[in-house]
Amino acid sequence: MSLIKRTGNTFPAYPSLFDDFFGRELFNWGNNNFSSTSTTVPAVNIRETADAFEVEVAAPGMEKNDFNITLDGNLLTISSTKEQQEEKKEKNYTRREFSYQSFQRSFELAKDVVDEDKINARYENGLLHLTIPKKEEAKQKGPRTIQVA
Repeated sequence: MSLIKRTGNTFPAYPSLFDDFFGRELFNWGNNNFSSTSTTVPAVNIRETADAFEVEVAAPGMEKNDFNITLDGNLLTISSTKEQQEEKKEKNYTRREFSYQSFQRSFELAKDVVDEDKINARYENGLLHLTIPKKEEAKQKGPRTIQVA
């Protein structure tokens, strides 16, 4: 499933809500998958529905306990740290291999739009899925017919 950022404004009451919601990353990495330290940052797909924002973070090889997701005020931060160590001993040598993976992505949530208490996350098949529900008053409503008097 591929998620594409929409450019149309479907919320006239909330101008550029979608852009504001996910466009203001705390750390500006030039909209690519590399940080300023040249480490790989997982790809993030974002989809907006009438009821929620859905976020997918591609993080294969991780486990659900490797993630730390925090909400501080309106700043949502997704981070992960995974360390692995392998040691192989033979007669004449010992080989040690170390692996360390970490990343952090932060998003500023729009105030009075998302229902912060109902944000949930799950990890399956290499993808971290976050569902960020909208408050009732921010949900997209269908067209309304207005009677002419």
